[in-house]
Amino acid sequence: MDDLSYWLALQKASGIASGTLNQLFEHFPKPSDLFNTPQALKSLDLTPARRTHLEKALNAPDWKMVEQQLQWAEADENHILLLTQDNYPNLLKEIYSPPPILYVKGHVEVLNNIQLAMVGSRNPSIDGHETAWQFAHHLAQNGMVITSGMALGIDAQSHYGALKAGGKSIAVAGTGLDRIYPARHKELAWQLIEHGAIVSEYPPGSGPMKYHFPQRNRIISGLSVGTLVVEAALKSGSLITAQTALEQAREVFAIPGSIHNPLSRGCHQLIKNGAKLVETAEDILEELSHLALASLIKSNSTTDTQSTTNPSSTIAENTPKNYSLLPKVQQQILKQVGFTPISIDTIITRTKLSASDVNANLVVLEVEDFIQTHPGGLISNKLT
Repeated sequence: MDDLSYWLALQKASGIASGTLNQLFEHFPKPSDLFNTPQALKSLDLTPARRTHLEKALNAPDWKMVEQQLQWAEADENHILLLTQDNYPNLLKEIYSPPPILYVKGHVEVLNNIQLAMVGSRNPSIDGHETAWQFAHHLAQNGMVITSGMALGIDAQSHYGALKAGGKSIAVAGTGLDRIYPARHKELAWQLIEHGAIVSEYPPGSGPMKYHFPQRNRIISGLSVGTLVVEAALKSGSLITAQTALEQAREVFAIPGSIHNPLSRGCHQLIKNGAKLVETAEDILEELSHLALASLIKSNSTTDTQSTTNPSSTIAENTPKNYSLLPKVQQQILKQVGFTPISIDTIITRTKLSASDVNANLVVLEVEDFIQTHPGGLISNKLT
């Protein structure tokens, strides 16, 4: 029996929170050891209630449930990720109490692409409705993956805007992935699975419990380099997401609105507290370019140790564009981008780089005016 089966059996135990399971991950690299010697639990600092739940799970594991989940994961679009695996989203690993087990329906690789979370009211104004769609559309055209919660209102418009641009989008669900919530978003869900992913920390069979949705907000912000709040009341789930983003040391952006619109008050409060006021999608791209650059520097240091080019000095200079000063990975991308617009997928195919590397570099290249975007998420060269 593999490690995944043992962890699934432990997760099923009622009362075992993600923090406790993560503690077990840390202390028992081989979960079979824990099942074979339950007395090993004595080495952990656990409350009596949690120790009791764990002992019950170890003594009477629900192997039938485990088999059902493993069968669910056999479908091509279904995946189960453990926190200890390499393909688990890197940014999500960094947050406090990350979900130890993540269920994914769609494309696993998109979870490590550069993402922006977009959240807001379930009952937005017409202006908020249009603004969310337009921001998501433009940001997706520029290589950002749009992540949200597939709820009514701003969430849905953010997903639709990104998909219409030919981009990628990710939804974080508050239910098991064998059901769509809300049910009216069935078609949206299939588009997300085809062009991105839906993820959840809740196993198949889990219903839409009220407490699931505030809990999943930490995943929406945790997957993303920043969170954009479009419209939100003073007491709303969107502000909870913004707060978790701040706690995770991620960027928070807010769109201002009319002082007469109650759905603008949450955004205004965030701005008063230090969130970045944005009026256009370009404001976000410019602000996030340094985050993308940090990712590039890290990537270049591991994949091109012989390079002596300093990407940060290249970006900082306001001198005329000089192709030879760009990092080698950006030169590699520009060599494959002509003056005829092409898709990001074509660039990935031609360069043989990962999607996350291509998306990160394209953000920087656009900010530095080396490339331009076109409707449908197409890219062309702006070099003269």
